[in-house]
Amino acid sequence: MVDFLETFSDSDPTNVSTSIKMLLLLTVLSLAPAILILMTSFARIIIVLSFVRTALATQQMPPNQVLVGLALFLTFFIMSPVLSQVNEEALTPLFDEEISLDEAYERASVPFKEFMSQHTRQKDLELFMRYNQMERPDTIEDIPLTMMVPAFALSEIKTAFQMGFMIFIPFLVIDMIVASVLMSMGMMMLPPVMISLPFKILLFVLVDGWYLIIQSLLQSF
Repeated sequence: MVDFLETFSDSDPTNVSTSIKMLLLLTVLSLAPAILILMTSFARIIIVLSFVRTALATQQMPPNQVLVGLALFLTFFIMSPVLSQVNEEALTPLFDEEISLDEAYERASVPFKEFMSQHTRQKDLELFMRYNQMERPDTIEDIPLTMMVPAFALSEIKTAFQMGFMIFIPFLVIDMIVASVLMSMGMMMLPPVMISLPFKILLFVLVDGWYLIIQSLLQSF
């Protein structure tokens, strides 16, 4: 143990700096799933796509892998301006040793805070501020991520459920019509879902449903 500490203390400062950068990179990668889900548009997209599949009642079609993959690429597309700003203002200067690690963190958090603040309800943000007994901040940069992230997540979930409700309405109407027709014909033992499924798929294809869903998601940001 002593030999290890002596070796580390006598090592080149450049190697130590490289080790710190690698440690930072591994830390970011370990937190990447949480960052991706709670600080980007991923949550809203995957929830809405899941609502579409549930409304169609197509069980596992499209498969989970397809929905998650589509949500990932849509997330990268929507978040590309934010990620580019983080790379230019924080990561590149940090790797060039122009700024410190703390300053890089502050610079990287600003674009995410600006993005999240645009899609966060004031009511959700005030909930966490009241719980923490925090006074009203002067700027968005003064809001800590520990408050902004859960407030943003709550707002995204509500928005996704609102969009999912609107998606459900036309398919619910089809189910009700089919169920009424079957009852009037005395075919109560026949599951209405079995009959309504082809009509729902036909309607979704005729109106180019996937295009409309993706267009609505993109316009919501």
